[in-house]
Amino acid sequence: MAGLTAAAVAAVAFLAYQASANAPGSVASSPGPKASATAPAKPSAKPKPADPLAVPAASGTGERVVYALKDRRVWLVNEDGKSIRTFTVMPSPISPPPGVHKVTSRSGTVQGSDGVPIEHVVRFANVDEVAIGFSAAQDGSMASPDPTSKTGGVRMKRADGNAMWTFATVGAKVVVVP
Repeated sequence: MAGLTAAAVAAVAFLAYQASANAPGSVASSPGPKASATAPAKPSAKPKPADPLAVPAASGTGERVVYALKDRRVWLVNEDGKSIRTFTVMPSPISPPPGVHKVTSRSGTVQGSDGVPIEHVVRFANVDEVAIGFSAAQDGSMASPDPTSKTGGVRMKRADGNAMWTFATVGAKVVVVP
């Protein structure tokens, strides 16, 4: 009986060692200096990651449309600087330059330069004689445009296009960030 007990204790000790040797560093104990009662405690909480849907900090103030090129995202921001809507977009082959722009014209329904019928067109920039603007395809598509085409339509879903149309009237501020 004593032999079985000794074998069981040895097996448990071996398994405990094996488990601690394979544990990730965050839970495995490691030899090292112990904290003393007088040593200041190190903060264990990591800083919260930034909210990926938050309005970009370098996008100005007041009521505006913010278009983040890299994130392929648009925010509709009220006068208090709070996002009232955010959504993803499909960028055009020609991008507007970063900076502050103004809505220059709008069209209810037109034929897109890629041949797709579009609605709620909100134009805000020109690059090499190509108008840049937000729009929604009437069929709801957001396909990637031909990268070799010279088009400036930044496509969004129809519901987002409706919100943009209501929010961004002629003269509204559009801030483009990298």
